[in-house]
Amino acid sequence: MSRISIQRSILVSLFRRALSPLVLLALWELASRTGVLPERILAAPSQIFVTLGDLIVSGEMGANVLVSLQRVVTGLVVSLSLGTALALASGLSRQGEIAIDSTMQMARTLPFLGLVPLFILWFGIGEFTKIALIAFATTFPMYLTLYSGIRGIDAKLVEAARLFGLSYPQLIVHVILPGALPSFLIGLRYSLGVGWLSLVAVEQINATAGLGYLINNARDFMRTDVIVVCLLVYSLLGLATDLLVRTIEHYLLAWRPTFIKD
Repeated sequence: MSRISIQRSILVSLFRRALSPLVLLALWELASRTGVLPERILAAPSQIFVTLGDLIVSGEMGANVLVSLQRVVTGLVVSLSLGTALALASGLSRQGEIAIDSTMQMARTLPFLGLVPLFILWFGIGEFTKIALIAFATTFPMYLTLYSGIRGIDAKLVEAARLFGLSYPQLIVHVILPGALPSFLIGLRYSLGVGWLSLVAVEQINATAGLGYLINNARDFMRTDVIVVCLLVYSLLGLATDLLVRTIEHYLLAWRPTFIKD
């Protein structure tokens, strides 16, 4: 098969994948233009893109994205440290599992939105509450995936390492942690997704900046175009951070065999 034929096949495949979304956008635009879909219900795609451009040019979008990004990163740093420490303590010893795992399993079933008023009563309506809620929500994916990865290490590898004379700390560093790394990275991806979902909720709490602040203002003025723009930015940020972790995963796990060929 020639190179031109391969390129043509790729272009045809891309066109077919893009056809349905393009048709949907065209129908959406037509419905908005003809008045079938009022602007107070949902703004036209053209208006949404114009609004996005205006927010970017004015600098309003960039400033608020940075605030939201800072909240997610700060909460994730806390949950990454806490979740990893708890998973190591629980996964590496039976006593740690007895002391930690049952509590974590109960705490992770608590409804996130139900905790919001309690956190407000405890910590007020400032930044600490927002970051604490994000950290709480993202700790459990990190804990569960890393704990599962540690407990899923092949016992034969551990036995072989002991036969080679590795001490317990060396066993953890050279066998258990590398073996649990894939689970850790999956947990990190999952935590990032949960972090962005949590951000939508916490930025409804007396926010003076951030994407949630823009959404609240847009709701008050019935600006559906701004709301859709912010939701689009939320999704793009989630996609970008997931792509970043997948890139890190590609390099850190280059040693791992896979049945999927390029």
